[in-house]
Amino acid sequence: MSRDLSRLLRPNSIAVIGGGAWCAQIVRQSRGMNFTGRIDVIHPRSEVIEGVQSLPSLSSLDHAPDAVFVGVNRVASIEVVRELSAMGAGGAVCFASGFSEAAAEDGSGADLQAALVDAAGEMPILGPNCYGFINALDGALLWPDQHGCARVESGVAILTQSSNIAINLSMQLRGVPIAYVVACGNMAQTTQAKIALELLDDPRVTAIGLHIEGFGDLADWHALACRAYEKGIPLIALKVGRSNQAQRAAISHTASLAGSDAGATALLERLGIGRVTSLPVFLETLKLLHMVGPLDAPTLSSISCSGGEASLAADTAVGSGVSLPPLTDVQRADLSAALGPMVALSNPLDYHTYIWRDVQRMTAAWLPMAAPHIGLTMIIVDYPHTDATDWVCATEAALAVRAQSGRPVAVVATLPELMPLDVAAKLAAGGVVPMNGLSEAIAAAAVATTICKPDELPVLFSGADREVALMQEATAKAALSGFGVPVPKGVAVDQRAGLDAAAATLEGPLVLKVTGLAHKSEAGGVRLGLAPEEVSATAEHMPDAGYLIEEMVQGAVAELLIGVLRDPAHGFVLTLGAGGILTELWQDTASLLVPAHPQAVEKALRRLRIWPMIEGYRGKPGADLDAIIAAVMAVQDYVIANAASVSEVEINPLMCTPDAAVAVDALLRQA
Repeated sequence: MSRDLSRLLRPNSIAVIGGGAWCAQIVRQSRGMNFTGRIDVIHPRSEVIEGVQSLPSLSSLDHAPDAVFVGVNRVASIEVVRELSAMGAGGAVCFASGFSEAAAEDGSGADLQAALVDAAGEMPILGPNCYGFINALDGALLWPDQHGCARVESGVAILTQSSNIAINLSMQLRGVPIAYVVACGNMAQTTQAKIALELLDDPRVTAIGLHIEGFGDLADWHALACRAYEKGIPLIALKVGRSNQAQRAAISHTASLAGSDAGATALLERLGIGRVTSLPVFLETLKLLHMVGPLDAPTLSSISCSGGEASLAADTAVGSGVSLPPLTDVQRADLSAALGPMVALSNPLDYHTYIWRDVQRMTAAWLPMAAPHIGLTMIIVDYPHTDATDWVCATEAALAVRAQSGRPVAVVATLPELMPLDVAAKLAAGGVVPMNGLSEAIAAAAVATTICKPDELPVLFSGADREVALMQEATAKAALSGFGVPVPKGVAVDQRAGLDAAAATLEGPLVLKVTGLAHKSEAGGVRLGLAPEEVSATAEHMPDAGYLIEEMVQGAVAELLIGVLRDPAHGFVLTLGAGGILTELWQDTASLLVPAHPQAVEKALRRLRIWPMIEGYRGKPGADLDAIIAAVMAVQDYVIANAASVSEVEINPLMCTPDAAVAVDALLRQA
């Protein structure tokens, strides 16, 4: 069911139900931000709260309020919400806790949350276990605690499941214009993605940042990503759950299903949502996106008056996803004309200080670095907190470079605290991004290059985990072969007595495997390079069980892993990586979500450390890339056809030769 959140998030009237300091804060803060609409307080005792005479009950109201803060206990909240829904209120924030997030300790929590959702009917609710929201565009704050927001004309929206993180982010002193802060709580009815969808309809919102504990309905996220891309509003996410501890914390905090981090990464990449890994980078990225939008190239120029800062910038960029490309001939000529022979010309550029205080010469020296092929030009300036008068020239030159180049320009303080708020405001007014922290700035730039059009195909829904069984290898290979996965010719034999006859039907060299072992190599359950007549004698020195004899694949130039794992939070995660003995040694993998396009599969393969071996290394032939991709797509076809039952597929290794790709070992877990 799609609910209209516009009245709730952009209200003309507010009602507060309850008393005490929490509820008084709602009235105080909305008035403090010059909310022009009506505010009512509902309290059974006749009290004056922040200058507002309370009414004894909801029935005393002569109108249906747009936004209601429900500040009563969890049991009372249910009937209040039911009454609000019946009277046609625009929506409610449910402040009380003790619902599904406490289900492990209190068995009634989940039932109470279900009752709350039922009571709301078609009326939207935020929470429960939720602080509410700050609308700094209209001065409407259903927010019972402190915050650091100020009234703005436009800005970014921040959504988080953690009210405390929301408070902390609102207190930032980095010059980020915050239009909305929404604490989503348990999301019993209204999900984070649906709230963000509503905010996309406000033309004053320039970018949206999401602190995510669990995704929930993947269709909502796909719809959000597609709509945001259409409207040109970039999305970024700080997704928790990289560690097992964080996953457990997410479950205990808001009953969210964190899922695997590989699945989360693959989902965000598929949706074109930039992923950040810290709160400072979260804020710096939002600031960058608010001012210049996604960057059009993963390239940086760095300008500083210190060789130490130039080296620091170069080192920080290594492995970040952005690069500092060498100067072009045009850049070199223009820089030489501006700086003369005393400066070594490079990117990063150390321009020395002999042009300091000369704004015209500083502008001329910096302007060539803001070339069309550069995604972001970083001018490194740390303003002293003692007396920054002598640094005004740097501010003016940066503004001139932005005005003359029309390219994205940032002034970056290597230390976050050395970007004064007044300087940041002046830079921002002229279109220059003031950035707090060199590492944060480079990380933000890297994220801003990853925001892109989402995949048009929705993710294949995996459903919940279920009881599964491990197939015998021969059976698994037969199942996968039926969908086009190449496998070696082989024969399964139940007893040693049948080995000679089976081996005689195959061409050597052969591979003999003991079936039913989880780690065959470690258990001595694999023998390679056997002649047919050697098979029976070899089996006498192996564990006594069922056997699989196969023709040995020769001439491999690379061994790969293809795996698909059911992830209840994100769908089916397709993992590609170095296979064989390199799987655990290198841990060289890239993950996608099913269904994946062949082009996405190739792109993922090219990210692997083993790619040079696939391509052909030191004069050796490369693997058949088309055959590798075909094998991956065949595995995916099997998963799609068996989505209701399959839990895990693994081919390791896929032996890649110059003219084939063959699955020599296969694992399949299926209901």
